[in-house]
Amino acid sequence: MAKLTFKYENCKGCGLCIDACPKGVLALNQSKLNGKGHHPIEAVNPDACIGCAFCATMCPDCIIKVER
Repeated sequence: MAKLTFKYENCKGCGLCIDACPKGVLALNQSKLNGKGHHPIEAVNPDACIGCAFCATMCPDCIIKVER
């Protein structure tokens, strides 16, 4: 199982990582805002992560780290 970590304060909530994930692991956290006023990304189904790192590759701000 892969480990996902996020730099929540730098997330601008663009959702590109959500679209890139083939397993539906990620979603925007609608109940919280970061310091920039955006809904940050979160792993809603981390056990489904296969470690492909498509999410990290698509993120324009490099806030996602995938460790296998």
